[in-house]
Amino acid sequence: MKNEYLLLTPGPLSTSETVRQAMLKDWCTWDDDYNKEIVEVIRAKLTKLATEHEGYTSVLMQGSGTASVEATIGSSMGPNDKLLVVDNGAYGARIAQIADYLNIATHVVAPGEVSQPSLDKVKTALEQDASITHVAIVHCETTTGMLNPIEAVATLAKEYDKIVILDAMSSFGGIPMDIGDLGIDFMISSANKCIQGVPGFGFVVAKQSELEKCKGRARSLSLDLYDQWHCMQANHGKWRFTSPTHTVRAFYQA
Repeated sequence: MKNEYLLLTPGPLSTSETVRQAMLKDWCTWDDDYNKEIVEVIRAKLTKLATEHEGYTSVLMQGSGTASVEATIGSSMGPNDKLLVVDNGAYGARIAQIADYLNIATHVVAPGEVSQPSLDKVKTALEQDASITHVAIVHCETTTGMLNPIEAVATLAKEYDKIVILDAMSSFGGIPMDIGDLGIDFMISSANKCIQGVPGFGFVVAKQSELEKCKGRARSLSLDLYDQWHCMQANHGKWRFTSPTHTVRAFYQA
């Protein structure tokens, strides 16, 4: 029952008293006790929570969960790439809208918000359109609470050698999954969902080899996923721009 409540609540969710208390102290974004002992610990724990496979890494991004989705779409796709989007709810539709704003070519499979996506239609699109390079799907569509068949879609995408982007905003930390087993290249979630932190940042757990390919691709300075990750890697958790310190410390507590 608890997981059902978490998954079907848009968020921000209620938080514990200790999470709220964690925000009472001020933190400096340059100090080791913040970057090394909080940010880097969070990154390591998120990666471990997402997969037992080697070769994955994580990066935190200021802003809402949607900002992290946009950072991933805008940074992972090259100028000639094309995105297949499974849209059966508001958040699948938002991924397609983000791609449209960024002038990224898309193919949308949209069965409606009360229907599961047709694997046959996904397969047909992949067979008939060789220009498709990436596949994006939402795990739990908060619109209805529907769980999409991410294992089947990801397996199909990998049969055609596509990069898989998973919006697990309302499921990560609530529904067990191993994104390495699933073949997910980029998994996106947010601080204020199932882990029950407070709003202020999202995060991406990604195959490091794919994240490294994002260098120079970003369509936005502040939403450059690669540059944010590289800064954290090189500077032991340091954010490029102002870190939402109180939110990060609350998430550490959560």
